[in-house]
Amino acid sequence: IATVRSNDDVKVISVRATAFDPVQKNNSNVPVSTIDVAGSAGISEFVSEELAKSDRPELTAASIIISGGRGMQNGENFALLEAVAEKLNAAVGASRAAVDSGFVPNDYQVGQTGKSVAPNLYIAVGISGAIQHLAGMKDSKTIVAINKDEEAPIFKVADYGLVADLFEALPELESKL
Repeated sequence: IATVRSNDDVKVISVRATAFDPVQKNNSNVPVSTIDVAGSAGISEFVSEELAKSDRPELTAASIIISGGRGMQNGENFALLEAVAEKLNAAVGASRAAVDSGFVPNDYQVGQTGKSVAPNLYIAVGISGAIQHLAGMKDSKTIVAINKDEEAPIFKVADYGLVADLFEALPELESKL
């Protein structure tokens, strides 16, 4: 959170919707003003919108995300994450290492060069916790890490950590859900 002063006539402000808890309009003394939308200046136009169809929540709006990293070893193993995500109604994400290895498409990527997320629950599976990945998920309310390397940096930011082989832990987790 920052206090910023700008003397420019035009200001553009962007706020990630999941970065803050929702508030009610009537819970403060702050006045709320409704403004009319200005007409188009005619210098741009809407061309099209392409939305990926999925039964799962969209990554940046999901309240639960389960992400896989290089530890998943290949794209077929992401089916283990999909099975858990199905039971939790969660979105599936990935680290840059998993995307760069071709395990999953680029739109799964969470991190500095991917999508920034702030779910209520973020489950990092087979993710070491590189600073670039942490930058994209650090605003998660609760972070759970599953990794066989007990020295993995992800455990320094995790609220809960499980040192285990993900190929044993994920099927067991799915069976308990």
